[in-house]
Amino acid sequence: MSLFEKRNKYMFETLFGSTEHCIVVVDKEGVITYINSGYADFIGVDRKKAEGRHVTEVIENTRMHIVVETGREEVADLQYIRGDYMIANRIPVFEDGELTGAFGMVLFRDTDEWKVMNTNVKELLMELESYRENFKKNTGASYSLHNIVSHSPKMMEVKDTVRKMATGDASVLLRGESGTGKELFAHSLHNLSERNGEPFIKVNCAAIPEQLFEAELFGYEEGAFTGAKKGGKAGKFQLADGGTLFLDEVGDMPLHAQVKILRALQEGEVEPLGSETSELVNVRVVAATNQALEELISRQEFREDLYYRINVVSVDIPPLRERPEDIRLLAKYILSKTGDSMRKKVEGFSEATIQVLEGYPWPGNIRELENTIESAVHMADGSYIEVSDLPGSITAASVTEEESLKTILERVEKETIEQALTRTSGDKNAAAAHLGIGKTSLYDKAKKYGI
Repeated sequence: MSLFEKRNKYMFETLFGSTEHCIVVVDKEGVITYINSGYADFIGVDRKKAEGRHVTEVIENTRMHIVVETGREEVADLQYIRGDYMIANRIPVFEDGELTGAFGMVLFRDTDEWKVMNTNVKELLMELESYRENFKKNTGASYSLHNIVSHSPKMMEVKDTVRKMATGDASVLLRGESGTGKELFAHSLHNLSERNGEPFIKVNCAAIPEQLFEAELFGYEEGAFTGAKKGGKAGKFQLADGGTLFLDEVGDMPLHAQVKILRALQEGEVEPLGSETSELVNVRVVAATNQALEELISRQEFREDLYYRINVVSVDIPPLRERPEDIRLLAKYILSKTGDSMRKKVEGFSEATIQVLEGYPWPGNIRELENTIESAVHMADGSYIEVSDLPGSITAASVTEEESLKTILERVEKETIEQALTRTSGDKNAAAAHLGIGKTSLYDKAKKYGI
């Protein structure tokens, strides 16, 4: 630890060592540089072992690492810790205009005053959740930007773009590979718009048989065709009237239906099958595709005029391989959901496992990551997921002719030890404690790798 860091730590201890509030300070990498005794005692960790570790490994549901990524303060934010909602302030720290870390404070830790307030907050949140559930049932839109877990700059830009365009009525085309979360952004666009109290109707263009496509989208009158439902049936456009129509996998839409969809968007009216009159509809269209529509147009498989109608605003969602900084965060988030649903206690991932996950290209994106972690939870025997618990397809993709799995694990182990020693300023005893291994084991490994 440098003299500057020691002075800072002494200053923090003087100011906050005996305060009732929970205090934590992280550097620009999200690593804890200071945590006061009150906070360490409250969350049940060894203060010395907590310092030097990434904040996500120590504090439940923390967002300190996100604050140092975005540089944006979060004041009076609810944080769920140890079964209760706390109020947290998180402030980015700048020195000479450069972001160097973040300062966090949890208020109302465990006082009688907070217990009363926490009970009231829980009641309000439960009531709010009830309203949300009813709202979801009525509108069909279940997700918001809050559900899109990420702190990568690319995804932050996408979220900002969605916020800006959500208030208008312009058609939006969401582009991205399968499994990148296009549907979540479609839900978010609806929920952020002025149409959020109206229906959100999804149409998977790839799942509807071609001969039934028009009937599904535009509805039909009684007797329109053999087997038509008595009294007729409203189409997706009519159901979405006043709200948002989400056309997923729009590139798979049959050509004969594209003419009628274009008319519905241009004229604001649809004509049910078997009807001689048109019906006025007011919908906002959000479309999504994992195909290059321009290529489909060149092959005359997609109408160019419809393309320009749905592509008023285009949003490109980056694949997971282009934002590897999200993999650790996503893996922990998915693990918490998977562990709860399977009722199996798995606390986290070994550092070697994270390295393998971060090195894999994820052609199936987040959907593939979810499947991988679910499989690993099933296979895990201990409280941490090891490389051996991952599917063979994941580990095999990391092995090249020049580098065997054993070599990869040794490289990751060496890098992890070097990082721990850097964080502890070369103190091997502290590094061993940080890594959770014995001092003798660390000395042996350091000697083996020439560290």
